[in-house]
Amino acid sequence: MERDNIKGGSAAESIARHIEELILEGSLRPGEPLLPEREMALRLNVSRPTLRQGMKLLEDKGLLVAGPGGSRVVAQLATSITDPLIELLSTRSDVVDDYLELRQSLEAMAATLAATRANDVDRATLQRCMERIDAAHKDANPHDEAERDVDLHLAIYEASHNIVLLQVMRALSGMLRKGVFHNREKLYARPEVREILRDQHRAIFEAVMSRDPEAAGRAAEDHMNYTRRVLNEIAAAEARLEISLRRIDGGSLSSRARSGTTPKVG
Repeated sequence: MERDNIKGGSAAESIARHIEELILEGSLRPGEPLLPEREMALRLNVSRPTLRQGMKLLEDKGLLVAGPGGSRVVAQLATSITDPLIELLSTRSDVVDDYLELRQSLEAMAATLAATRANDVDRATLQRCMERIDAAHKDANPHDEAERDVDLHLAIYEASHNIVLLQVMRALSGMLRKGVFHNREKLYARPEVREILRDQHRAIFEAVMSRDPEAAGRAAEDHMNYTRRVLNEIAAAEARLEISLRRIDGGSLSSRARSGTTPKVG
């Protein structure tokens, strides 16, 4: 980028547009801290005052936020705008299935596009993600397995090279990490499920790497169908357990809860 030998405002706007493009295409990710001001000015070949003006434009738009030590961080765009609505949705149990139904279609689309469009850089990233999944699986750590799961899906979204799909799915992956709609670690706490999920991720990975869009889309859809079914089973089991526990003490409203007695049956 040329040194700002034109109006400061125009140069600052150019800087802002350049950073906006990096955010939009996914090169700068939500929550990612930017380089220190001095180093960024050198990289962009502009003066520090001009850089500050450009950054201020992005802060005013809500694309950048203040970070620790005076740094600037890419805003969590897709979730911060709708936090009140997301919080409201997350209180409804029926929304989980709607959420998974949406992801089923979008995951299949992302995998199909990735199988067609992934370049060598994307494929190397996918390879690393799959290796990390295998390592987490070997360690049998539910948290690590859940995190590596999300990483692979995110790499597939990026390999789809569809900017709108990437940003939508990145928002959903952020919700996944935070457990907004469901706790993904519950899936990985079940040994039989862990094996199946690892095999399903490998099937998606291999189809994308083989440049087989039909197989990739089908593998992604099968994976989401299975995830949806198991999470519904877990939710149903938890609901039954809650009822059983309430029956023990009469929902905390019966006198037997205080006396510690259980009424006779039959």
